[in-house]
Amino acid sequence: MVVFASALTFFFVNLAPGGPASIMRFDVTAEQRDVLIRAMGLDRPVPQRYAEWLAAAVHGDLGTSLLTNEPVSARIADRLPNTLTLAGSALLISILLGIPIGLVQAVRRGSPIDHVLSLASAIGLAVPVFWLGIVLILVFAVSLHVLPSAGVTSVSSDTLWDRVTHLVLPAVALATTILPTVVRFTRSSTVEVLHEDYVRTAASKGLAPGVVIRRHALRNALIPVTSAVGALVPRLLGGTVVTEAVFGWPGMGRLALEAAQGRDYPLVTGLTVVIAAIAVGASIVVDLAYTWIDPRVRLQ
Repeated sequence: MVVFASALTFFFVNLAPGGPASIMRFDVTAEQRDVLIRAMGLDRPVPQRYAEWLAAAVHGDLGTSLLTNEPVSARIADRLPNTLTLAGSALLISILLGIPIGLVQAVRRGSPIDHVLSLASAIGLAVPVFWLGIVLILVFAVSLHVLPSAGVTSVSSDTLWDRVTHLVLPAVALATTILPTVVRFTRSSTVEVLHEDYVRTAASKGLAPGVVIRRHALRNALIPVTSAVGALVPRLLGGTVVTEAVFGWPGMGRLALEAAQGRDYPLVTGLTVVIAAIAVGASIVVDLAYTWIDPRVRLQ
């Protein structure tokens, strides 16, 4: 999957109008332009250049940035921890809030609280993350002055608490992109499980409702929720582009925006490969989580 994503990106970049050579200065002579094209290897066929790029990428060399003349891998490595921190925090918020909310809706299906929470989930799906980010900044940073509006740390402070306060607003804004989906999957999966015979049998034995939900229903209901969370990771990474731009968060999303605007094609390709690798890694983690959630998987 990672190789396929890299090939697709590499070929599309080179087939786009202008191609990588379009970033060259217009005030150079034809001879100078030919020298630059040969130096960048743009005079060779695209399949050959991709094979050379892939051979280097296997050893960690993703090329050189056309805008800064720095190694692409170094630029990505500088921003990757910030993006993983932001996306991981947003995912954690979505899981810690989404699963309990979905359980409450399933247990009280058809009640007023179920309708209110369903409406809130629908609103969460409809609200654009950039608009929510601006609202959060205006309320908590500009009006209340309780949280910083942008950046990773303050100029005069670099403590753990300072980093956490800078993380809160962008993480909450990014979490709203997947939180409603986690809630809906948890609700629908739990409602289905609550109608199973083994759950009714456990309840008929006189077990407390909390014990029935926790021991018999929740674990089976989490299996499709886990699949949904794994599938939401690419959407979460895509949402970092807007979130990081709004909050001035120096991560890969903001770097991707800069690369696209500056037509830094090696950087665009490198970012695509890294994001694809993270998405594939998340899928593997989900598969491994099945063995913990569902013991039947370990026996197969």
